[in-house]
Amino acid sequence: MSGTDMGVTAAQDTADSAGGERLRRWRMVLGGGDADGTGHALTGRDAAMDAALGALYGSGGEGGSRRTSGAARSAGLGGSAPNVARWLGDIRTYFPSSVVQVMQRDAIERLGLSALLLEPEMLEAVEPDVHLVGTLLSLNKAMPETTKETARAVVRKVVEQLEKRLATRTRATLTGALDRSARISRPRHRDIDWDRTIRANLKNYLPEYGTVVPERLIGYGRAAQSVKKEVILCIDQSGSMAASVVYASVFGAVLASMRSIATRLVVFDTAVVDLTDQLDDPVDVLFGTQLGGGTDINRALAYCQSKITRPADTVVVLISDLYEGGIRNEMLKRVAAMKGAGVEFVTLLALSDEGAPAYDREHAAALAALGAPAFACTPDLFPEVMAAALEKRPLPTP
Repeated sequence: MSGTDMGVTAAQDTADSAGGERLRRWRMVLGGGDADGTGHALTGRDAAMDAALGALYGSGGEGGSRRTSGAARSAGLGGSAPNVARWLGDIRTYFPSSVVQVMQRDAIERLGLSALLLEPEMLEAVEPDVHLVGTLLSLNKAMPETTKETARAVVRKVVEQLEKRLATRTRATLTGALDRSARISRPRHRDIDWDRTIRANLKNYLPEYGTVVPERLIGYGRAAQSVKKEVILCIDQSGSMAASVVYASVFGAVLASMRSIATRLVVFDTAVVDLTDQLDDPVDVLFGTQLGGGTDINRALAYCQSKITRPADTVVVLISDLYEGGIRNEMLKRVAAMKGAGVEFVTLLALSDEGAPAYDREHAAALAALGAPAFACTPDLFPEVMAAALEKRPLPTP
């Protein structure tokens, strides 16, 4: 065979391989069956992955669109703990953690598997994440004693991961904000805020010497042992706010660990519960919540308002989708009164990694008119939002 012929053969083999890979990928997407048009059969690991996908997204799943072909393509998990546990093990074998978490969430929603999470062996098989914690918290009251310790272990694992990710940056950001908000006029040399000092003394510029005479020094306060600010986290615990409750509880514990911030954590539906005494352990906070039920924001804000002793040094953070079941006008009057007294008021429609949530736009617009714009916030942005509120500067809204 000539060199030219060998080159043509190699090129053809490469093209055939690329074409086969495209067919394989389309076959995995389309789900098999006579109508998918690929004519490609799956074997080995591919067939096992396809079976795991088919069990959840096949024609037997609610709203599923994958077509089935043969026993391997039958949809559904049979609703039994052994089948579900085996499936959970399969998807952890074949897919990365981020994909596993999405598939678990879809399985709970599509196939109604929430009840199976009340069994300890099931909880040991799942990949824990924020959304799974939310599901467990919604099942808290129905959870048998034999399952509660396992559930707490799952929740604690997620909480520890979040604290590791968020705590250091939050403390560093807020410590800087507190120092800047407590500026003093006779600072030590190491505490001088040179940027602000220069701006304050520009009128004393001496052109012949090319310098500014700093008649007034502006510095950072360093009295870290005293309480400088008070923060009240007021959290809507309706079912749609599950991820926000998890993140807010973690941030509440982080804030409570800072001696210069007095932190209060309040959760509400139609009732109001003060969980401040449990802030040293966010897992206890989470199991003190009860996801679901109605919403009475006005009642919750009335309680928070009654706890404010230093309005000018207080930040109130309302985390809610603003679907108010209480007295709307009274809610708005309370916000206006708090702001009029000097309170910094922050409204977060969600505190989660998801996109824009569903929320009451009329209430959001009314709050914005009062100078309390409502916006969704990711956990990574939350420290900057809090720092801006502590310094009484414009919030870094998305």
